[in-house]
Amino acid sequence: MEAALYLLPVTLGDTAISAVLPAYNKEIILGLKHFIVEDVRSARRFLKKVDSSIVIDELTFYPMGKHASHDVFASYLKPLEQGIPMGMLSEAGCPAVADPGSDVVAIAQRKGLRVIPLVGPSSMILAVMASGFNGQSFAFNGYLPINPGERIQKIKSLEQKVYQEHQTQLFIETPYRNAKMIEELLRTCKPSTRLCIAAGITCAEEYIHTKTIKEWKATTLPDLSKIPAIFLIYK
Repeated sequence: MEAALYLLPVTLGDTAISAVLPAYNKEIILGLKHFIVEDVRSARRFLKKVDSSIVIDELTFYPMGKHASHDVFASYLKPLEQGIPMGMLSEAGCPAVADPGSDVVAIAQRKGLRVIPLVGPSSMILAVMASGFNGQSFAFNGYLPINPGERIQKIKSLEQKVYQEHQTQLFIETPYRNAKMIEELLRTCKPSTRLCIAAGITCAEEYIHTKTIKEWKATTLPDLSKIPAIFLIYK
């Protein structure tokens, strides 16, 4: 196996590995003993899901955490600098894309180390694909401000970009606040603005629908209080 930092996508929920990940990914994972991970417990569960024969105690995990320093991340890459391949896992989807890991990848790139991204589900890309919105120009904005006034201003600003720059705007919310997000979008955006709600992507509860704000107001809204969702707006 080539000595590289392999960016390993994981499932977006309790979905069968075979439904969203290529068999090649499993081959790579079985050849790795060192993993840089967002959460050790989740990483262990995922690896056992990939192949129950994996002996977890033979693996070494390097947790990224929320406050790890540049020096700590750099030290995690020492095995790779010695020619030992490593893997990176986030909580859901693709590492380093709307997930932790980009800082580690940046260090690896600066050190001239090989970085290999593997194919897997990205909720952002899948949402754009299914929305019917502009896939040539889009922006992911993460979480919007919590302060109500700032939040509304941000929504208006993103909607303005939609019309001025013809750019699809994506953002997310904590599941238990999804209903509040939808309410604010319906109250703030123009009636003609289109809103796509993409929730539970690739999972059994998948819900992906695009309607104008006017149409959403006449629709019985789904209960997404426990389901991760991405919101997209476009003209």
